Amino acid sequence: MQLFECTQCGQPVYFDNTFCASCNASLGFDPIDFSMKSLTPDENGKLVEPKSNTSFHYCANHEHDVCNWIISDEDPATFCIACSLNRTIPDISQPDYLVRWKTIEAAKHRLIYGLLKWKLPVISKVTNEEDGIQFDFKADDNSQERVLTGHANGLITMNIEEADDVEREMAKNNMDEVYRTVLGHFRHEIGHYYWDLLISKKPDALEKCRAIFGDDTKSYQEALDEHYNNGAPADWALHYISSYATMHPWEDWAETWAHYLHIVDTLQTAYSFGLNVHPKISNPPKTFVSSIDFDPYEEKDFSKIINNWFPITFALNSINRSMGEDDLYPFVINVDVQKKLEFIHNVIHQTI
Repeated sequence: MQLFECTQCGQPVYFDNTFCASCNASLGFDPIDFSMKSLTPDENGKLVEPKSNTSFHYCANHEHDVCNWIISDEDPATFCIACSLNRTIPDISQPDYLVRWKTIEAAKHRLIYGLLKWKLPVISKVTNEEDGIQFDFKADDNSQERVLTGHANGLITMNIEEADDVEREMAKNNMDEVYRTVLGHFRHEIGHYYWDLLISKKPDALEKCRAIFGDDTKSYQEALDEHYNNGAPADWALHYISSYATMHPWEDWAETWAHYLHIVDTLQTAYSFGLNVHPKISNPPKTFVSSIDFDPYEEKDFSKIINNWFPITFALNSINRSMGEDDLYPFVINVDVQKKLEFIHNVIHQTI
C-alpha cells in the first residue's frame, strides 16, 4: 500500500488513521484520488478540505470507528464504496462482535483499495444482482449449522471468529496451515468472484485459464472429499503455491490470485518507503538484489514484479527471524506458480 501523509502538516499517516498524531487534524481517505485528506469544520459544521475548499462527509460507519473513508458532499451516498458492499454485519451491541467487525472492515478496506487501484469492477449486488459483490459477516448462532467462510455467486461470507486471534490461530493449527489472516481470506474469496466475472464468461480466457490451472469442470464436491480424505499429493510444492491449491482448479486460481494481491500490495509498500535490497556480501546473486523504482499496481511487466519480490521476501523473512518470529512470507514460488501468477497479472491488466 502507498504511504499517506496529512495534507495539513505533511506528517506520514497510516491508511486507517482518523486523525493526525502531529497536528490533530481529522483525517479521511478519499477513494476517488487515493489520498488522505485533513478535514476542518467550517462555520456551518461541514467538513472541508482546506486546500481544495471541498466539503466531505464521512461514511456512516465512521460513527462505529470501523471506517475512515469520506464522500464528497456532491454525492448523497451514506456509505462509502467499501461499506456499501455489506449485506450483513454482526450484532454490534455485543462489544466482542464490534471489535471483530472492526478487524474485518480494516482488512476489507485494504482489499477494496487494491481492487480500485487496478480499476477492477467493484459493484454492489444492490446495483447489479447478477455481477455484483456483497459481504455477509456472521457469527455462529445456537443452531448446529456453523457459518462457513466462502464465496457463492458474488456473495462472500465470513465467520467473524476469523477476526479473533486465538480462534484463528487454533484454526490455522488444526488445518496445518503456515498462513491464515483475515486479509488473506478476503483476497482468496474475491479471487473466486473475479474468476466468475473475468474468466468463466469469456471463452478465450477460459480456454487459456484451463491450460494453466486445469479442468474446472471436474466435480468440486468429489475433489473436496478427495482432498480432505487423502490430503495433497506428495509433490505439491513443485507445482502449487499451497497444499489447498491442489484441491481443485478453482482453489488453485483463488490461492494464486490471493498471492498476487499479497505480492503487489507489499511491493507497493516497499516502493512507497524507498526500500531496496542490496546485500552486503561479496558478489550477491541478481536474485538477491532489488531496486523498486516503480509502482507495482501500474507495472505491466510481470518480470519486474516477480524479480523484485524474491529479494524483498528474503530480507523481510530475515528480519522476522531476527525477532524470533516465523517467516513473513513462508511460501516458495516455483516455476509453475510463476506462470500462474503471470496469467493473473495479465488478466488484471487486460492483456490476455
